Amino acid sequence: MKINLPQLFFSKLMRAVVEFEMIEDGDEILLGISGGKDSIFLAYAMAILRIRLKKNFRLHALTINPMFKADFPAEMQRVGKFMEELEIPYDTVDVDIAGAIAEETQKASAGHSPCFTCAYFRRGAMNRYALAQGCNKIAYAHHHDDAVETFLMSLFYSGQLETFTPVTYLDRTNLHVIRPLCYFREQEIIAAIQYHGFQPVPSPCPYDGHTGRQEIKELIARLELEVPDLYAHLGSAMRLGALGELWPAAKNRDEMRDTYFRYMGKQSAPSA
Repeated sequence: MKINLPQLFFSKLMRAVVEFEMIEDGDEILLGISGGKDSIFLAYAMAILRIRLKKNFRLHALTINPMFKADFPAEMQRVGKFMEELEIPYDTVDVDIAGAIAEETQKASAGHSPCFTCAYFRRGAMNRYALAQGCNKIAYAHHHDDAVETFLMSLFYSGQLETFTPVTYLDRTNLHVIRPLCYFREQEIIAAIQYHGFQPVPSPCPYDGHTGRQEIKELIARLELEVPDLYAHLGSAMRLGALGELWPAAKNRDEMRDTYFRYMGKQSAPSA
């Protein structure tokens, strides 16, 4: 199989790998492959890096079958053939995520969204497989739009300024997670189908298109009509150096009590 990318795409890929030092000699990298447009492009891009990057590393690929649809394994046969053409060893593992979500939603105290439950079980399965295969890194296909949407979701839903990082160290497993597509826009990944030629496998997720992330994606698109530079500003705001002047951290209960008594002219709070 002949694999190639236009220079603009390859430059974005190299920028991420070099800036964040993602790949080293001897790396065994497990690719998370769902069969969607993002992970298929990740596999294609990593196969190109294996040829062009002056590093000696090996690739492996894994699909987690969440067991949402009975015909999903048949769909993944196309993925297996594509991985074979890229000369990337490929495997699938069944994880009953559908059952876990159903069980979680039946609990009266259920506080986790289906997306949280799915991500939790997927990550666990990926980590276990990576360790069993002797891999030291896991590559996911998160792109720049994902990072910006996560940043805004964190602000809206948890009141924190955070997103996923291009390289993340998992101290419990001694694994590194890398995201080589972190400088690609989603539309560029859609356009890349013309280069690798693989038609993505439809998502088996019953919640696809009906998530908080989808709402944020649509919100950004609407706001961009009024604020053309909105997306660029959100991308800049994700950087540590973008932090401007903010309110001080909230005082805890003891600090508030001590400050109160000082304001009331007393030396200290009465003892309990």
